Amino acid sequence: MSESLVDTELVVASRYRGPARSGNGGYTCGALAALAPDDWTAVSVRLSQPPPLDVAMTVTRSDGLLVASWDGAEVARATRADSDPEPVQPVEPDTARTASASYAGLTSHPFPTCFSCGTGREPGDGLRVFPGPVGDGRVAATWTPDASVAGDWHEYRDAAREVGHAVTWAALDCAGGWAADIGERLMVLGTMTARLYSLPVVGVEHVVVGEGREESGRKRMSASSLYTADGRLVGAAEHVWIAVDPADFN
Repeated sequence: MSESLVDTELVVASRYRGPARSGNGGYTCGALAALAPDDWTAVSVRLSQPPPLDVAMTVTRSDGLLVASWDGAEVARATRADSDPEPVQPVEPDTARTASASYAGLTSHPFPTCFSCGTGREPGDGLRVFPGPVGDGRVAATWTPDASVAGDWHEYRDAAREVGHAVTWAALDCAGGWAADIGERLMVLGTMTARLYSLPVVGVEHVVVGEGREESGRKRMSASSLYTADGRLVGAAEHVWIAVDPADFN
C-alpha cells in the first residue's frame, strides 16, 4: 500500500474544543474533510478517539483514505461518502429564532465549552448555535457567522467573505446531537458525513435545522442542514452518535 504525507498538518486549536479537553467533533471532521480531493463531493469522517487540542496531527493519504494520527494512534479517518446526506426540511428564520429560546442547553448542558453549541462561550468566540424544538422531531436555530470564523481567502467561492470548511462542519454538528437527545443521554460524535453546496457568508443570518433519526443500541443517528434565510441549501450532514460514560469527561 502506498502512503504519502499530505502537505500540511492538522491542528485543532483550543478555541475549537467541544468537551473541555478535546476538539469539537464537527470541526475536527471538517478540518480533515477539507484536505480531501475535490471530487469527493460528500465526505464521511469517523472519529476513533477524542481529538487532541493544540497538537500537530500527522495526516496520511492512501488508497482513497485520509487518516489523522497523533502519538502513533489514529484520531480520525475520512473517505469519500457513498451518497449525499438527505437534507432536513427547512424552517422559516422567525420559527428558528423563536425556537432558540427553548434550547434545552440553556437549562442543562453536558459540554458548555462546546465551540458550536456551548452556552459558556461568548459571542464572537463560540458559534452559539442554540437549537430548540420546532416539532416533528426537529430542532432549529439561527446563526449569523462572526467575522472571526471567516475562512482563508483561497476557500472563498466568490467575492463575499465566507466561513471556512471546518467551521461550517461545526455549525452542522450539534443540531443533530440535540435532535438525538444529547441532553438526556450523554453522547459524542462517532461519524459525520457532510456535503457543502456553498459556504456561509459572514455577517448574514442562516438557519440550522436538526432531525433525530433511528437508534441502535448505544448509537443514535441524526441529520442536520444549513440554509440561507431565503431557504437555499448550504450544506447537509448525517451523524452517528455514541453513548459514553459521563465519568470519562469529568
